[in-house]
Amino acid sequence: MAGLAANILAALPQTQCTRCGFADCAAYAQAIESGEAGINQCPPGGKQGIERLAAITHTVPLPLNPSHGKEAPRSVMWIDEAWCIGCTLCIKACPVDAIMGANKLMHTVIEHYCTGCELCLPACPVDCIEVENISGSATGWDAWSQVLADEARKRYLFYSIRRLRDGHENAMRLEEKAVLKLSDLAHHSQHTDPVVLEKKRAIIEAALARARAKKADNLSR
Repeated sequence: MAGLAANILAALPQTQCTRCGFADCAAYAQAIESGEAGINQCPPGGKQGIERLAAITHTVPLPLNPSHGKEAPRSVMWIDEAWCIGCTLCIKACPVDAIMGANKLMHTVIEHYCTGCELCLPACPVDCIEVENISGSATGWDAWSQVLADEARKRYLFYSIRRLRDGHENAMRLEEKAVLKLSDLAHHSQHTDPVVLEKKRAIIEAALARARAKKADNLSR
């Protein structure tokens, strides 16, 4: 990312909360540059954040668009250990990798890294995640800092790359298993009916074709 979008991105709080209506802060920055979004769609940045964006885009500051939320104190999440079932869904939902834990083991939020995005809340099937106000009455950039924003941005980028890598490696493993199965379908199946085996072969080949097309599309982006 370069030019105006890069400058806009640098001025955003990097909570990656999606309240702006876009997938992440970078997507929102690009949407502002292209005119697809207004500068008043970021509740975590609040009034000061809008003023920052207005200065960068040479536009007039606007009131925060209420359809995207309201400016509020900084919050962090915490997990009630008594209710956590160790499902890992909150870990997968966290955009900055601020939750530690493993399957069927209790999870915990690393407070310093939590951006208060709240994306883990709807992911939790047992509603064991609570929201805690840690900035009192301070809101927007009065409750945040550039240091925390920069750190959150780095963690988001690192975690995004790691998820892509893990997803690619998993896809490769699944493809290898599918190819192996196709090489001797009769040996890898409990069925002996040639018609059934041929039907399964067609299904596996179609799934492989879709997976390879998706991989090719991802690589071309």
